[in-house]
Amino acid sequence: MRVAICGGGVIGACAAYYLARHGINVIVVERADVAAAASGKAGGFLALDWCAGTPLDAMVRRSFVLHADLPREVGADWAYQRMTAYGGFVVADGDARRRPRAKLNWLSESVIITDRLGTPETTAVVHPRKFTSAMMSAAQRHGALLRLGRVTGVVRSADGSRIRGVEADGTTVEADAVLIAMGPWSMAAAAWLRLPAVFGQRSPSLVYDTGTDVPANALFLDYREESGNIAMVEVFPRADGSTLVTAFSNQTPLPPDPATVTPDASEIDRLQEIAARLSPAFRPERIIARQACFRPVTQDGLPFVGEVPESEGVYVATGHSVWGILNAPATGEALAELIAEGASRSTDLAPFDPARLRP
Repeated sequence: MRVAICGGGVIGACAAYYLARHGINVIVVERADVAAAASGKAGGFLALDWCAGTPLDAMVRRSFVLHADLPREVGADWAYQRMTAYGGFVVADGDARRRPRAKLNWLSESVIITDRLGTPETTAVVHPRKFTSAMMSAAQRHGALLRLGRVTGVVRSADGSRIRGVEADGTTVEADAVLIAMGPWSMAAAAWLRLPAVFGQRSPSLVYDTGTDVPANALFLDYREESGNIAMVEVFPRADGSTLVTAFSNQTPLPPDPATVTPDASEIDRLQEIAARLSPAFRPERIIARQACFRPVTQDGLPFVGEVPESEGVYVATGHSVWGILNAPATGEALAELIAEGASRSTDLAPFDPARLRP
């Protein structure tokens, strides 16, 4: 059996790894580069129990365990580390709510910590680009192939009864099954498949070279802007000495090519001003990346993971929103079971059946 995976992001990389581990012949067709979009620019934050009580809970818990095991299993370093997560807010100068803080002395006085949201037992972080690239490399060591190209359609037999592969740059990539894993760009497949809607939610971010100045403390902070709007600011230090700071989300038109995604200059300026208020560690000269990415979201907030309606042999995995890096291992593992064995054993995929929403 041969499976063509459309998309070289974190979902495609993890699916390729687990399919190859099943002995399946895999070819990944990627338009730009491995981790070229959100998989290379995300925060990389992992949480064990933040989806408790939702249909995502079982997948999240399985994936959190896999994340802890994969560095040893794969034999690679992608800056995985356990961390503590805190919630709080940023106050204006002279705000009466200012009070002494017993912890997090790396932060400025304007940051007030109110809650501990996670412990090293329940929260962690990875470097998303390094993780995605390592999983793709691991898949290749198990025999998977990687090909650059733009997928423009699914190829069927003359009578339409079976899948023959995908069309990429005018040629047919032969395969017995196809997996669409192109993030928000998966909607391009709606022209040739009955796919429910996937949208792109855009967020900017800054990456700082903070070395050892920032400990393993993830932050989720309310920040009141001069306009009165409240922004959620998220801070994710990584074990390689870099720290990502992000805020703001909006739905804007998705560019046709993920390689052309660029940050909005005004959003980056706002974010840089906010980061400077959080800590002296976030100095302008330490910025190593100004970036933006589009996360795939669905109408009901749950991902699509399963066989495409009325398209036997064609599968989809997208719409993971902010939990794409977290849920990639469990998604890849379950998809490999579904494609290779006919049913997923490790994670129940029923809540994520794309047939639940109308195309």
